[in-house]
Amino acid sequence: MKNKVVIVGGGMVGAAAAVKLAKQGAQVTVLEQHPLDAHSVLGDPQIDIRVSAINRFSEALLDQLGAMPLLKAARVAPYYQLEAYEQPNNSLLFDAADVSQTHLGHLIENKLIQASLWAQFSEHGVEVETVSTLPTSIEQNLDSISLHYADKSYQTDLLIAADGGRSPLRTLAKIGVTGWQYQQSCMGVLIKLDAPQQYKTWQQFKPTGPIAFLPMCAPYANLIWYQDSQTLTDMSRLSNEQLKARIVDHFFELPGDFTVEKKAVFPLARQHANQYSQGRLVLLGDAAHTINPLAGQGVNLGFKDVAALSECLEGLDDFGDTKALKNYERKRRTDNLAMMSMMDACYFGFSNDITPLKLLRNGVLKIADQAGPLKRKVLEHAMGW
Repeated sequence: MKNKVVIVGGGMVGAAAAVKLAKQGAQVTVLEQHPLDAHSVLGDPQIDIRVSAINRFSEALLDQLGAMPLLKAARVAPYYQLEAYEQPNNSLLFDAADVSQTHLGHLIENKLIQASLWAQFSEHGVEVETVSTLPTSIEQNLDSISLHYADKSYQTDLLIAADGGRSPLRTLAKIGVTGWQYQQSCMGVLIKLDAPQQYKTWQQFKPTGPIAFLPMCAPYANLIWYQDSQTLTDMSRLSNEQLKARIVDHFFELPGDFTVEKKAVFPLARQHANQYSQGRLVLLGDAAHTINPLAGQGVNLGFKDVAALSECLEGLDDFGDTKALKNYERKRRTDNLAMMSMMDACYFGFSNDITPLKLLRNGVLKIADQAGPLKRKVLEHAMGW
């Protein structure tokens, strides 16, 4: 008999889990408030301001799930180099050639990643049901788990919460979280460049917060700007021309003239669930962990969750086996916590103007750039290997 799996949330991570577990023989149902027409989204010429830096591990997973060919036929932008610096003459540069690779990863719009996975649903028998309300309760039994809504209930072997950082399922299960809101927010700005395709993504650390350049399919790019929340809120009210003037003053180097197309401000939070599983309920992606988006690692960690869960369930007669789910938690919790802490160390270590610390961190960047084997290891980790 097939294992039944119910996944609440059909975003990038939830959709990846649906396809992955269906390929392992499970009968999968995705509950989603906003179902999408995958092929319509993949054919939409409108550029999405939300973009992810997909590393090589995630790329391999998307390829295995049948999504990568669709993405390449739509819009993807490979990047070959990744540079981090405070002063332009003192940078840490990672290059795909350093690890004998053609590229480090791809910059891809979130909506396209989600749609490319949804396009696999019909082939693998994944069912989608639209839910318009929040779930009301969870009932755990020895051999099943039930999820109740006001008008319907679902009984399943495994219940997956892939319902985001404010996960209603996590709340219903009374799984606590640790974390905090950062004092800053993040502004994403979609620009249209008068320049050829770019292949280097870079990040500059400033006392007021980092800024970053993410090259998308020419002629587009995404700018990331960290700043205190009130400043960014005020800037979001500027006209596109006024915002362009601010960008020119604040960003050290952009490859050519540009126009501002879209802008959006996102709050920043770090959050980590105190446990990733409870009985037959398991948390994936942002429901388990939200991370400072400093290096675009959020969805990559979520895809690693999917791969680890799949590995722990491989060959089991019961996908709700609590020992297997706890094994998944052990595999992922430490790795996620390490990445969260590393991002915070970079964020807090560089977002200030303290002179001794400034000298130290620039020295560290210089040494790191020349530390061949160590630099290679860091690069391989960033690629997800």
